[in-house]
Amino acid sequence: MDTAAAPAPRSGRTITTNIPARLDRLPWSRWHWSIVIGLGTVWILDGLEVTVVGNIASRLSEPGSGLSISSGQITGTAAALYVAGACVGALFWGRLTDRFGRKNLFMITLGVYLAATALTAVSTEAWWFFLFRFLTGFGIGGEYAAINSAIDELIPAKYRGRVDLIINGSFWLGAVGGSLLSILALNTDLLPADIGWRLTFALGAVLALVILLVRRHVPESPRWLLIHGRDAEAEDIVTGIERQVRDEKGEPLAEPEGELEIHQRKNVTFVEIARTVLGRYRKRAVLGFSLFIGQAFLYNAITFGFGAILTKFFDVPADHTGYYFAVIAIGNFCGPLLLGHLFDTVGRRVMISSTYLLSGLLLFGTAWLFDRGSLSAGTLTACWCAVLFFASAGASSAYLTVSEIFPMETRAMSIAFFYAIGTAAGGISGPLLFADLTSTGKVGDTVLAFQIGAGLMCAAGLVAAFLAVNAERRSLEDIARPLTAAAGKAKAAARPVRGSQGPSAPPAASRP
Repeated sequence: MDTAAAPAPRSGRTITTNIPARLDRLPWSRWHWSIVIGLGTVWILDGLEVTVVGNIASRLSEPGSGLSISSGQITGTAAALYVAGACVGALFWGRLTDRFGRKNLFMITLGVYLAATALTAVSTEAWWFFLFRFLTGFGIGGEYAAINSAIDELIPAKYRGRVDLIINGSFWLGAVGGSLLSILALNTDLLPADIGWRLTFALGAVLALVILLVRRHVPESPRWLLIHGRDAEAEDIVTGIERQVRDEKGEPLAEPEGELEIHQRKNVTFVEIARTVLGRYRKRAVLGFSLFIGQAFLYNAITFGFGAILTKFFDVPADHTGYYFAVIAIGNFCGPLLLGHLFDTVGRRVMISSTYLLSGLLLFGTAWLFDRGSLSAGTLTACWCAVLFFASAGASSAYLTVSEIFPMETRAMSIAFFYAIGTAAGGISGPLLFADLTSTGKVGDTVLAFQIGAGLMCAAGLVAAFLAVNAERRSLEDIARPLTAAAGKAKAAARPVRGSQGPSAPPAASRP
């Protein structure tokens, strides 16, 4: 029976669907692993990019590198341009992701990253290097919006928190690879000074190509398809997923609970997005700003200069800093890996606020020890591992938070907006400021940078303690009702998508 309303000129049909509930009630399966691999591995590339550039800065600035550039330009100007590109890219691609779909954009943005990274490898002039660092960031920024949107909309509510945190935390697996790779790139006994650093960027392009091939098999988000009038495609995708999971588990799937009535439409205006995010959800907006500014300043400002601190204050050879950073990167990845499940069990509010506050307090302690001269290169690294174990889980939760606390129609744009604002505040000004502070060689200047990062993390933790949303194990539609949803409450019965163009329900015997 067709219960859809007659098509309206602007808003399209009205359909009733239980597709979100069907996706949320699925048990974990090989299909979900394929989503994690196809979408989540891109953060490894981001970690590789940022770490390699920071660690090879000293070699790039030496005569014979094939590039006339200073170390300060690499850790300052080039780093800021990369982050600026990511901010611009997030806003540009984020809008297109909400309008044209998750899959279209996560294929295009990865292609942009691939091309820009490959062209960075053949830089011969500083301006060329700067340009393609900006464009590399431009592609990565789009990835943040498209990928986090798709992941949260495809992963069941029961697992969404831990999966999102681990995927975002996989940035640090790339950082480990980048650290070790930079050791090889800086070893002139193995590679000429003008070749090693180029190969590191070329490898990033090769890895991106492999991910691009894998990603072709990731489907479009059924939730996005529903809202944009493509419910027949959404039904086909979800039915196929259910079939795969049912065949793997060898038993019927649980019945979905709840359905949603949606007025389909093609587009949501900027005015509606702004009114929703900054008006209806203003407290959630404050939360998003706080989390992103805190983590962006800590990571983009301080970790960019970690290699310089080791060489300047502890006389660590430039070609050995990668070992120290690899240790820190492992600590970073362990945070989301070991703490991620607590965000789904203990809850978002407790875990977000505590990880931010603990990392900030530990960083204050590190700054105090550094100021007293009580640290060596090894003990400073140990302190950073402790700080970033908690900070990494907190930072990853910032992306999770803004991707689940705003309505479906604004999801990608919300991620892009908060990422861009927070990262611009901490990620553009941070590297420029911190490069100046560490270049002075004065302990007090570096201590000040540590204290600023610690203060912002603690402030964000306090905001989260009051404003964080208890989103654990809840459907996205329950956390923030779609703008296209009917005003009434969701119905308790679970029925398939209905509409004038949608397929009829499968026979009861074949239903999961």
